[in-house]
Amino acid sequence: MRVLLFTGKGGVGKTTTAAATALRIAELGKRVIVTSADPAHSLSDSMGVALGTEPIEVAPRCWAQQLDARERLEENWGEIRGWMMEMLDWAGVEAIEAEELSIIPGLDELFALTEVEALCESGLFDVVVVDCAPTAETIRLLSLPDILSWYMERLYPASRRMNRMVGPLLSRLTSLPVADDAVFSAGQRLYDRLDSVRRILADPKVTSARLVMNAEAMVIAEARRTYTYLSLFGYHVDAVIVNRILPESVQDPWFENWRAQQQSHLETIESSFGALPVFRADHVGGEVVGMDALKQFADGLWGEVDASCRLLTGRPLRVDREGDEYVLSIDLPFADSEDLDLSRSGDDLFISIGPHRRNLSLPDSLSRREISSAGLRNGSLAIRFVAAPLPLGSAIGRST
Repeated sequence: MRVLLFTGKGGVGKTTTAAATALRIAELGKRVIVTSADPAHSLSDSMGVALGTEPIEVAPRCWAQQLDARERLEENWGEIRGWMMEMLDWAGVEAIEAEELSIIPGLDELFALTEVEALCESGLFDVVVVDCAPTAETIRLLSLPDILSWYMERLYPASRRMNRMVGPLLSRLTSLPVADDAVFSAGQRLYDRLDSVRRILADPKVTSARLVMNAEAMVIAEARRTYTYLSLFGYHVDAVIVNRILPESVQDPWFENWRAQQQSHLETIESSFGALPVFRADHVGGEVVGMDALKQFADGLWGEVDASCRLLTGRPLRVDREGDEYVLSIDLPFADSEDLDLSRSGDDLFISIGPHRRNLSLPDSLSRREISSAGLRNGSLAIRFVAAPLPLGSAIGRST
């Protein structure tokens, strides 16, 4: 089973790349589905086929779908939403406003994430291709299982027990709607699905993220940040795709300045992303719409490469033993030590880079040990553990 995530800044051609890749993989004889996790769906427009929530076969061995966020919302959020609307009604919020407020922003993207788990578990497909939302939303989306797991493992059980003890008393003393066990069970079911998604997406043998970009300075800068943040949350990036390269056949002098700028940016990309393979797609001089155009695009992009395979092996997070010490290494390409902060509380290690934070639960082999040092070198954060007790709440401070 393989899952391929295509992400990039809005407008760089990630939907085109995802759709074309799915068609190419299907031509190789594998059953593949391409699904959109971008709330602003454009997959249907790209393929020139009307798509809905249910997968349809758009080419031999290739299926496609665009999720109906409202339908998935009712399936996954119904009990919780009903309780929230009762709470808002009790607080005096008008019905229409209460209905809107009961839908937390980003839920449509969250339920798109759970669809990946359902597609993998169905056994109907060999490869799942995901057209992700633009980079900022993708990072927030992929960090959700990690963030929610910390809450569900530590605070959720206590909240549920407290509700069982205090709920009946509140019901007798006030008309405040109290969440019953069905609401908590719905939350648990949603978390269980997200936890399953996290295991799928964080397994580099199953999932690869691919960065789509144009040869432009601002786009490259955002792609570098995305690479760092995806690595922070344990997702394996195995390729860079540079779209809309001016082809050699275009010799008009008017394009010479553009060609020179692109060449400079391409050299930056080649040197910046280290061992990541870089694939290029020529500018076709217009929109890539429809099956024939997508297949032609895929031919130029992938050549003889099997796009469903792992294009780069490696582990973004690993634990190695060096003598009496254990070293936890996390690949954080392009991270700056000035933006990196570490702290620890019990079994939890908190890693912050800029606005993004990851809560990493330490394995037993490390949780009983003390951190002796932490350093960032050549795009890899190395944290050393020695055999000594660590007081709760101690801080590591800023990495050097």
